[in-house]
Amino acid sequence: MYIESLHLKQFRNYKQLSINFEDTVNVIVGENAQGKTNLMEAIYLLALAKSHRTSKDKELMNWEEKQAMISGHVEKRTGPLSLEVILSSRGKRVKVNELEQRKLSEYIGAMNVVMFAPEDLNLVKGGPIMRRRFIDMELGQTSPVYLHDLAMYNRILKQRNQLLKDWQGSPNDPGMMLEVMNDQLAEAAAKVVHRRLRFLSSLEKWASELHAGISRDAESLELGYVPTAEVSDDTDMPTMVKAYQDSLLNKREQERRRGTSLVGPHREDLVLKVNERNVQTYGSQGQQRTAALALKLAEIELIGEEIGDYPILLLDDVLSELDTHRRSHLLNTIQGKVQTFVTSTSVEGIEHQTLSKATVFEVANGAIERLERGV
Repeated sequence: MYIESLHLKQFRNYKQLSINFEDTVNVIVGENAQGKTNLMEAIYLLALAKSHRTSKDKELMNWEEKQAMISGHVEKRTGPLSLEVILSSRGKRVKVNELEQRKLSEYIGAMNVVMFAPEDLNLVKGGPIMRRRFIDMELGQTSPVYLHDLAMYNRILKQRNQLLKDWQGSPNDPGMMLEVMNDQLAEAAAKVVHRRLRFLSSLEKWASELHAGISRDAESLELGYVPTAEVSDDTDMPTMVKAYQDSLLNKREQERRRGTSLVGPHREDLVLKVNERNVQTYGSQGQQRTAALALKLAEIELIGEEIGDYPILLLDDVLSELDTHRRSHLLNTIQGKVQTFVTSTSVEGIEHQTLSKATVFEVANGAIERLERGV
């Protein structure tokens, strides 16, 4: 798939923009704070109906404006598609082929993207919340059911946390109410974790192969999941539900004291091992970056396998953060099969055949000009 055209109105520093892209590599150059990342954010938002930089839609609107619009025309293996996201003080609206979608889960997945930015290099050594977000965003693009299950889990979790908070400051035991919520949370948690484990099993297949290539077969990568209950890949759903019920029961007193839920997918983590050692704890910076790169490249292959169409790749100022070997491996992997957007302050020093015939756009103060072909 590829995005053929993008239209922005009152989005960030773009008052109005209409631009056409090539289906191969598009390089966006310009000084800092001119709008390169804003353009990438717009493409990301068009796919996922949310920003990767902020949770506040107000920040996405041009200064003192009350509404912003992002729309685009996408070509897919199954045919053309028009997408639109409208942001306003009244909320968010999304459309597919001009038909408004009642739920975001019905919208997400129409267009698939993989974003790779400098902060993603901290995916391995950063906190668990980064890795959980990575799983949720990528799995959600290929599984609307997962998004539904996750939303249901989060609603139950919010209610249960409020119950625990109220119990923390009261001598009254919530009794039956807590038991009912435990059952609801355990069932919702099992659905989320079951899909996460299946996703990570598929992701590992691609990531381990790509990691071997980047490391020149010197290292092996394994992915693991750290649950808060006694569950694994081969645990069936009834057993998984029972495991989370038991874990919630065991943590009852701790949760009462702390006033919050300590069991469930919101507390779980992805672990990466290189040569059977935890790379998050024991790996060098180079090993951590190689693992992060392998995960991102694996996303591309996994989405392509799941939906039969490669996603759009957004490389936001990340090439300058990679050494020559890792940068070359990244560009060799995506060459000729993935529409790619690359941002950089300059095209100088980027020497690779994948970029040699790229279409180059220059951004200055929220305006974009298409330059002559060739870097």
